[in-house]
Amino acid sequence: MQDRIDELTQWQSADDALHARFLTGSFVSGVRFINAIADAAEAAGHHPDVDLRFPHVDISLTSHDAGSITDKDIDLANEISQIAGDQGIDAEI
Repeated sequence: MQDRIDELTQWQSADDALHARFLTGSFVSGVRFINAIADAAEAAGHHPDVDLRFPHVDISLTSHDAGSITDKDIDLANEISQIAGDQGIDAEI
């Protein structure tokens, strides 16, 4: 599991969760990003905690039922990173 977590270059693990900040640059861009994340989360049946701020979006992923990071979190983190790349949004690393 740790090897998969280490491959998430835009994410940090702390407190049994994955965390990332994406620099959206504007409120509208942040909303567009969150809407795409919502679609991916619904399709996966796994939902992140999302915090929209100007000019960034903070995301946390954990599997509450397991009390830790699981493959579901890692898979969704990868998908969110792909969405960010597709929308030209960088992560704060």
